[in-house]
Amino acid sequence: MSTTTTAEKTTTSSSNNNNNTTNALSAREIEWAVNSDKLLAEQKEINGNIVRTRFPPEPNGYLHIGHAKSMNMNFSLAFEKLGVPVENRRTIFRYDDTNPDAESKEYIDSIRRDVKWLGWEEERTTFSSDNFQTLHDLAVTLIKKGLAYVCDMSKAEMEIQRELAMKRAAIRNNGQDPNIDAPIASPDILPGRNRDTTVDRNLELFEKMKMGFYAEGTWTLRLKMDFESSNPNMYDLVAYRIRYTRHPHAGDGWCIYPNYDFTHGICDSLERIDYSICTLEFETRREPYYWILWALEMFRPKVYEMSRLNIQYTVLSKRRLLKLVNKKFVRGWNDPRMPTISGLRRRGYTRDIINSFCNDVGATKAHNIVGMDKLYQTARTMLSTTSRRCMAALNPILVTITNFEEEQTKESMTFEVQNSPTDASFGSHTITLTSTIYIDASDFRLKDSSQYFGLAPNKAVGLKYYGGNLCCDKVHSDQDGKITKLECHVDKSEGRKKPKTFITWVPSNSFKTEVRVYNHLFTVPEPSDQWEDELNLESEILHTNALVDPSVCDVVDKKDVGVWKSNYAVQFERMGYFCVDIDTTFDSKTKEGKLIFNRTVSLKEEVFKKELTAEEEEAIEARRAKSKKALEEKEARMKIDPVNYFREVAEHAGKYSKFNEETGVPTHLADGTELTKSAMKKLDKEKIKHSKTQMKWNKQQKN
Repeated sequence: MSTTTTAEKTTTSSSNNNNNTTNALSAREIEWAVNSDKLLAEQKEINGNIVRTRFPPEPNGYLHIGHAKSMNMNFSLAFEKLGVPVENRRTIFRYDDTNPDAESKEYIDSIRRDVKWLGWEEERTTFSSDNFQTLHDLAVTLIKKGLAYVCDMSKAEMEIQRELAMKRAAIRNNGQDPNIDAPIASPDILPGRNRDTTVDRNLELFEKMKMGFYAEGTWTLRLKMDFESSNPNMYDLVAYRIRYTRHPHAGDGWCIYPNYDFTHGICDSLERIDYSICTLEFETRREPYYWILWALEMFRPKVYEMSRLNIQYTVLSKRRLLKLVNKKFVRGWNDPRMPTISGLRRRGYTRDIINSFCNDVGATKAHNIVGMDKLYQTARTMLSTTSRRCMAALNPILVTITNFEEEQTKESMTFEVQNSPTDASFGSHTITLTSTIYIDASDFRLKDSSQYFGLAPNKAVGLKYYGGNLCCDKVHSDQDGKITKLECHVDKSEGRKKPKTFITWVPSNSFKTEVRVYNHLFTVPEPSDQWEDELNLESEILHTNALVDPSVCDVVDKKDVGVWKSNYAVQFERMGYFCVDIDTTFDSKTKEGKLIFNRTVSLKEEVFKKELTAEEEEAIEARRAKSKKALEEKEARMKIDPVNYFREVAEHAGKYSKFNEETGVPTHLADGTELTKSAMKKLDKEKIKHSKTQMKWNKQQKN
């Protein structure tokens, strides 16, 4: 069943294997990766001193922060590791667009804009689909060489074939005879009924596939690889399948499309890539990558795998991100809670923040999970030097200054405020203390304590920029106990008690704004297979009656707000860094329209915790109880033996009457109806998924 061993040895012995030269991007060597002297000379003649990488996203979703790490590696860090002079660095931006069912023009456009926004300059932009004719011709070449064949096996048959080949490989690796312990029941399954079809017949069938003679799912073109390999990716991969879907870039010209594994190595070679960089899950696919290029006698770039970016409290799986969007858990791909580049940009993360974060994370083969606080701290460090200061109240409480008329006769109540405490070039603005002001609810408590330094009845705090104290004399509440107004007086007397803190405030002519405060998207650092149940219901908190001081409204205008740019950023003093949201309609000239801010990240210092109402405390306790119950249910679920999974887990209990004694997979419904093989197979996959989740859970508990 192996068709390559002799040929690959011959190629190795006649080649000058320069790939044995180690450098910062060296990885596992295999025989098919060796280039002949002729191929090396051709590459050198074309590239000269140029070293070329590529960034090849599939346009089946929006780019996320994991792609930002890949861009940082391919456009910059890889060259740094290799010591390549700046003038010799080249990166191709390629759309790996071989799956028209999942791709769209929206995704193509968004990816292009994100790459540009992050500041990367490609040598040129290409599409895998631009090579469809070349790829087709190379597939014909493989058929003529006897290294590809047209196959009518169904997906289910291929899975059975794959499982049998894997089982036989495992037995063989243990020094046993697979013909005894895993015999081949029928050659129709292994090596397959179509594997020895003649070249002429394969050419005829492939041409008919191309001409649209057959329905989707009936025929594929497969590569004649090696069923005796220990690597399942060598089990005659599908190179072409039939799809009657219009391609978003190539149009209507094709009804057969090449698969990713067949395409990307060939495109790398055609584009004269020197280093093909991907993530570690593709490590086992270097065999088919190099086998295809070996079979076609094409130049073989070096492949390097790095760990993918895993970051706490979010998910980077496009399938899960798409589900978040489609099920409306978020506002869309650019929701500020999303880890997409568009979402991060809308939240206020600049390209410098994202690129600096990716630089700090680096690129290694070590699997790790990056704490979200690392991204937050990068944002704080950079925004502190670039953000204008102003004051705001997210949950405003009205304060009447009872001695205001008397005090305003003593001095001006208008104060000059520096827009940046460290950079005079930012200029300044004025803020005027008025007879009624607003403070944030987090700065007031009905009950004082020794560890609390904010405002309370009969207590004084400093009033920022005024320089004196604000003393609370009387509290007004409605019939429900909600505070509606504070009566206070200001004190600038020489003998006044020095306050332990100064609180921020906004004047009576402040502007109403909506402030969206964003928290972690998930309640757990590493979302599990039950990730939908782990979504944070308080990941977005809306403050629809917030107030911001008037100075902001002179510098914010709807005409300056855009989806594909970093929008105006400010620091709400003592609260955090915020940016103008794209939903803003505010006109700085007329002072009309809606003003909306998103919180990018909080400040290091904590704002004072407000006294909670009975309803708020009750709601918090209810959430705690819910979280505790969910954790207890998860712990109980993780203790269920996979064999007893369908008997004991809540959603399946009582549904089935008979089970496979060895695997525990149900065979009959509760009413005695026998399950179909397809249904049993689906349940078996669910059991395997439970086993994997259980293993991961147990490992986490040990750590």
